[in-house]
Amino acid sequence: MVDQMELDAQDWALRATTCELLAFSLRYPNPGVMEVLVSGDWAGAMVEVSEAWGLSAAELACPDFAAEVEATDETSVLRALRVEATRLFVGERKPAVSPYEGVWRAEQDGVQPLLFVNPHSMAVERFCKACGLGQPEGTNEPLDHVATELELLQYLAALEAGLVLPIEGGVAPDAMPGGSAGAAYQQFWADHVEKWMPDFAAALERDATQPFYRSVAKLLAAFLK
Repeated sequence: MVDQMELDAQDWALRATTCELLAFSLRYPNPGVMEVLVSGDWAGAMVEVSEAWGLSAAELACPDFAAEVEATDETSVLRALRVEATRLFVGERKPAVSPYEGVWRAEQDGVQPLLFVNPHSMAVERFCKACGLGQPEGTNEPLDHVATELELLQYLAALEAGLVLPIEGGVAPDAMPGGSAGAAYQQFWADHVEKWMPDFAAALERDATQPFYRSVAKLLAAFLK
């Protein structure tokens, strides 16, 4: 469990930045993010953030995805990354590594995993609402997706660091679970994140064939420790 009493604004800011980078990397690839990958900006951010969590550049196993697949244009990078993301997170019959907490927790409980209608997914949805967040308009994805949970942590950490203001019309920090954004972060970490993300990170590093996702898995594992 994260002890918020020992974290200062700089610590919270690092957590917010880390969660933002991880969430960005674990969303299904779209054309809008390809420029960041091809330019090398993503690799630079990965090295900088990973070193802050005790990982060396060598341990990241070459985070320059574009160079690894010998692709220099955005279309080729997008195609290569989507092939890997589909195999890992979608699959023909089932994903190699499910990105949903509810699936992982159901398998831990020995029950049939169902998206949306499972107690863990619904608990995440209730927690998000208690923090003033919900599904973006026009989307219908379960809120227990790994990237969405990291985005929740990013928002709470950024609030605690003083980097952002509460969403207009949303929930004030003192009305969030535990009475502050930091307390809500801590509670969500204990009730959800630490229950499944370490296993997800280990499986992602094991099953990924592209260095992009292996590097993301290494950073996620370091962050969770």
